[in-house]
This record gives sequence, C-alpha cells and structure tokens, in this order.
Amino acid sequence: MTVSMNTVISPAAKSVLSQFAATGVQSSFHGRHISPQIMAGLNGTNWRLTDYEARGGYQALRKVLAQGEGAGMTPDQVIADVKLGGLRGRGGAGFPTGLKWSFMPRQFPGQKYLVCNSDEGEPGTCKDRDIMQFNPHSVIEGMAIAAYAMGITVGYNYIHGEIFATYQRFEEALDEARAAGLLGDKILGSNFSFQLHASHGFGAYICGEETALLESLEGKKGQPRFKPPFPASFGLYGKPTTINNTETFAAVPWLIRNGGQAYLECGKPNNGGTKIYSVSGDVELPGNYEVPLGTPFAKLLELAGGVRGAAQGRTLKAVIPGGSSAPVLPAAIMMECTMDYDSIAKAGSMLGSGAVIVMDDTRCMVESLKRLSYFYMHESCGQCTPCREGTGWLWRMVDRIHTGKGKLTDLDLLNSVADNIQGRTICALGDAAAMPVRAMIRHFRPEFEAMIPKANSQDTLSPKERVSTEARSA
Repeated sequence: MTVSMNTVISPAAKSVLSQFAATGVQSSFHGRHISPQIMAGLNGTNWRLTDYEARGGYQALRKVLAQGEGAGMTPDQVIADVKLGGLRGRGGAGFPTGLKWSFMPRQFPGQKYLVCNSDEGEPGTCKDRDIMQFNPHSVIEGMAIAAYAMGITVGYNYIHGEIFATYQRFEEALDEARAAGLLGDKILGSNFSFQLHASHGFGAYICGEETALLESLEGKKGQPRFKPPFPASFGLYGKPTTINNTETFAAVPWLIRNGGQAYLECGKPNNGGTKIYSVSGDVELPGNYEVPLGTPFAKLLELAGGVRGAAQGRTLKAVIPGGSSAPVLPAAIMMECTMDYDSIAKAGSMLGSGAVIVMDDTRCMVESLKRLSYFYMHESCGQCTPCREGTGWLWRMVDRIHTGKGKLTDLDLLNSVADNIQGRTICALGDAAAMPVRAMIRHFRPEFEAMIPKANSQDTLSPKERVSTEARSA
C-alpha cells in the first residue's frame, strides 16, 4: 500500500506505526564503538544545531573561513589536509577523497556541483541513514567544506527514497543551518556562498551508481552513463560535478578540526580515520560499529557479541565483508584480516560499504547465493545486455541447483556466465552480481556439488551441447 505524502494519519495509526520506528538504540547507541568520531556523543535526540555545536560542530567550517579559528585555510590547504589524512571514499570504491577533490577544475568559469550520494541501497548497509537521522549537521558541514575546497556554490544530497523520515530530518537540519548563516550567501561573513538542497530518490538500487544518480537527479530515468566522460568534467546538467558518500562528508569536519595527521593516526597508512561497519547476520548484537580502520575482524566480531548461538556450538562459517556485492570469505581467511581496504582486498574481497554479513555453520551457501542472485536480477536496470540477460541466467542456474535439478556442468557454466558479465557492463552492477557467484563457487564448491543429484553428476551432455558449452566458456 502506498501512502501519499498528503495523507492524514490518525493518532491511532501513528501509535501503531511508532512501535516499528527505529530509534537508533537498536543500531548505533550501544556504547561499543572504539574511538568514535561521527557517532561520538549521540543519543538519538541531540541532532539539532545547538547540540551539534556543543560537540564542536561547525568549528572546522569556521577554521576554514577564518572565523575565530586562526588565519583560515586556502582551498589547496584543505585538499592537502584531506590527502594527508588518508580519507578514502566510504561508499564502496575506497577512492582517495583528496585526490578526487583535486580533479575538480576550480577555475572553471560556469556552474559546478557537489553531490552527496545518500542512496543507501546495498543489502546489509544501514550506516548512512543513521548519520543523517542522528547527526545530519556533520554531513552539511562536510559538504560546505568540500564545496569551499573545490570552488562550488551549489550542492545536492540525494537521499534514498525509502527512508522518507530521514529525508524530512535532513530538511529540518538544512533549515537550521540556513537560519544560522551556515549555508547560503556569504557564509559566516566570508565571500564564500553555498546553497545546499535535499532530493529524495525512489528506492532504486541502481541509483546508488553515481551517474545513474545524476540522471535521476535531473528528473530522468535512473540509468548509468558511459564513462568517460567522468562526472568531474561532465556531471550534473553537463557541468563538472564531484560525488561523495554520506559517511565521507561526515568524516571531513573531524579531519579538518584536528588536522590530517591526527586523522591518519586514527587508522593506518593509506587508511586514515574511523569507519562505520554495519554488522548483521548471525551475531548476538547486530548494529553499526564505528572503529578505527585496521581494527582486527576478530575484535569487531567481539564487539558484536560473537557468533549467535556459540554457547550451543554454532561456529563462524563465512563473512561477506563489504555488502552483498563483495566476494564472500571463509571464516579461516576472515579471522586473519584487519578491517581496512588493503587487508580485505589482499584476502580477495572488498571493504565496500562496510556492511559485514556474518554467516554461521547452519547457513546454506547455495540458498544464500540464490537470494543474492535474485536481488541483482531484480535490480538490473536492463540497459546492458550482459547484465540484463546474465543476471537472469545466474539466478535460474543457482535456483536449478538449489531445487535438485542441476548438473555438474552448471558450476562451470555459472563461472563462465559470471566471467562474461564482469567487466563488460556500463556500471559496476554487473560486477556486483558476478563476484559473489565466483567467490561462492571457489570457496564452497562441495556444497554446490552436494545438491546435484548423482544421476546428473556425470557429463550427460550431447556432443552438440558439449561444443556449445565449451564455446561459451572460451
């Protein structure tokens, strides 16, 4: 049932709905963070401007604009500090933020845009919505500092359409910032002006891809663009545009306030600062955990209460470390990893959005892959033939194996189809669909083979079918 924004909800209905409203206690206000920066001091009610300023909010913006905090900073100094801090994109790719900001042509004579990607749709991820719900001014301040560094005067925050209450909260925070002179023309009496607007999406996973987001923001169908040209040269409305994730912007105020070196020392080389991990699955205490980058996975698992049912003999089987699109890692490999971009990449996966999905020894990997494959088939925008057709093939083959109708040759065919999707699409959704398939088969092949009937476990293909399969695999 769809409820119109203009629909009047009765008090009785509000009372019922309030029972299901998240308060943040369930996810973020558990007191088990390690040296938090973004989540520090939050309790779910202290999100307003006065509360944020009491926690040191907008000191970084004042420092940059020389309003009571030293001699100010030039745009080049801001970018250099962000580079020094080792801040990397928190949305998935982990691209160095300072380097991305330096791509923006600051002397470009026309309009330029800054965009915050808050279209949080990766399964297992729930950190960005908590940041915007309970610490929205950190995002606003971070975006204002970024705009100053790149000479941008207009920005947009594209918020996932299925969290409309969070969108409304962010709009309230924007109104507070404007009223206080922290947004708009000549901010804090300086020569710097920045207009920031919120825009809500419509729930499409594909709009989390930066160019599809831009298309949606322009009022068009949310489909990825060909790259090049990249957004830094041809972005929103054809103008130079920089796009960063919500958490990335929220990290900037602490970095600027305390300096790039201090931020770097919070993490490890090439992985500065803290990161919020959304831990879900078979753990005792699921939720968001902000810890320094480089924290051992074993420690993060301990913070989350360990494997659920460990007292009854349950053990860790596998972990998806970066959201559903990241390759799965067996327990033995994952327990040796530290939670940072480089360690996870070396282990054969990605840190991604930081959604850590924990699976115990009761989980069927075939069933898990079937569910993931169905999601990517459903969310494919259909623009690219390898993704549009290939994601359907992946789901149908995994479903065939799961229902006991598979053949042994299906495993090689699955790998072949995944290989023909990965790297052959306009955006990374094809990769996101293919990588879990290849990793599941690589690490848990015996589970797939066990579901194939013995009658089908031999090569029963006709010569013609065998030639066709070999041609597809070539």
